[in-house]
This record gives sequence, structure tokens and C-alpha cells, in this order.
Amino acid sequence: MELKQIEKISKALSDVNRLKILQYMQKNQGKVECTKACDLLDLAQPSISHHIKKLVESELISQHKIGRNYNYSLNHEVWDNYMLRLQNL
Repeated sequence: MELKQIEKISKALSDVNRLKILQYMQKNQGKVECTKACDLLDLAQPSISHHIKKLVESELISQHKIGRNYNYSLNHEVWDNYMLRLQNL
């Protein structure tokens, strides 16, 4: 993992709403549905889309389209590599 990727992930983790999404995913087998994220954060849908986009861009989560909705899953490989790199800095 390159330092640029570490920086991108760190920036994605710098917001409490994104941390709440990841925390929920950890408790829910690494998955969250778009509609559940809306209920979880009590924010407007465009704000939630922004937070999820940041997590997807950092590759911490993956998105899967099912019909009209998106489901998101935690990318354990990226998370584990990120944590390992932080420990070795």
C-alpha cells in the first residue's frame, strides 16, 4: 500500500459520520444497505451519498448495485493492509 493510499484512507476516517457507517458495518457482518445508512445517520440523502463516496474512493468499502439500490460491503483486505502499514510507520 502506497503512502498516497494511506493518506486517502486517513482522510476518509477523519469524519464522525463515516466512522459511524464503518462501525455499523463491523456490527453487521461488514455490510450496509443504502436505506439503512440514511436511517443510521439522520442526514439528508445527498450528505450520506457524499460520505459513502469518500469511503468508496478510499477503497475501504465496495458498492454493489441491486435494482435501484446500492449495498456496501467492507473491504477487509484494504482495512487490514492499512492497519498493518500504520503499525509499521
